[in-house]
Amino acid sequence: MLQIQDNMDILSNLTSRFPTFSLTGIPGLESAQAWISIPFCCLYAIALSGNSMILLVISTQHSLHEPMYYFLSMLSATDLGLTLSTVSTTLGTLWFDSIEVSLDSCIVQMFFLHGFSVMESGVLVSMAFDRYVAICDPLRYTTVLTNSRIIQMNLLVIMRAIILILPLQLLLKPLSFCRINTLSHSYCYHPDVIKLARSDTQANSICGLLALILSTGIDMPCIVLSYILIIRSVLNIASPEEQQKALSTCVSHIGAVAIFYIPLMSLSLVHRYGGSAPKVVHSMMANICLLLPPVLNPIIYSVKTKQIRKTIFRLLPTK
Repeated sequence: MLQIQDNMDILSNLTSRFPTFSLTGIPGLESAQAWISIPFCCLYAIALSGNSMILLVISTQHSLHEPMYYFLSMLSATDLGLTLSTVSTTLGTLWFDSIEVSLDSCIVQMFFLHGFSVMESGVLVSMAFDRYVAICDPLRYTTVLTNSRIIQMNLLVIMRAIILILPLQLLLKPLSFCRINTLSHSYCYHPDVIKLARSDTQANSICGLLALILSTGIDMPCIVLSYILIIRSVLNIASPEEQQKALSTCVSHIGAVAIFYIPLMSLSLVHRYGGSAPKVVHSMMANICLLLPPVLNPIIYSVKTKQIRKTIFRLLPTK
């Protein structure tokens, strides 16, 4: 009887109907996490205040009610959602060393985290299309990008994110996990959770690959194609000054694309091929991947866009 009971205890430790996931802060730097949380707090504050300011400026200034700024407001709203998806678990992990979350809580966080990531990718494609029409076909700009069409594009971006991400989360429920599972990051990340499953994850992997192909796999070529057409159109402009002026309107968007896709691809490569890399590399790259776009996008657009910069200075209190 004792042997049978021991075997049952071992089996119950291997799989559980109600698994718990333990989030990880900065591996190897646990004693300094309280100090590390200070710059993280500052970055989250910059991301929240910067994107909120962009939304406030665009919504209150009628001169900014144009297609380019509508897409920018959508980008800021997506960055806000991305920041709010992880701020509680990341700071909770850094402040209290570790925080345990249930599978259901992980699924909810991953739905918003990956959903907003797919949305941001879609918004960047919309912004690339906006720049393509503005430079390559400026006479039809206002007739192509009408308010109703912009709303349709944004709704399409939201619906695509829901359709691609929801099945991924639903497929996690039937999987078996150990009673206690340690994640590599301070938030729930789908590839990280899948690696801990003790049952067949082939359906999850296929669904995840399809979601990747139908989001980033489509969006990146579309953005590259739009800029090939933009550059070809700009080279046909005789005046170098006009060429520079046309390309300068794309600088902010190019920066936003770079700070979103480069860390995202780097994190994916580390997860797939960087098994021997130190855990601290996984952790820092995961946090950079999510914090960089929300922090830098408002700064880039505030610095490079004269209308937004002037409006922000006008709204700031003066002596």
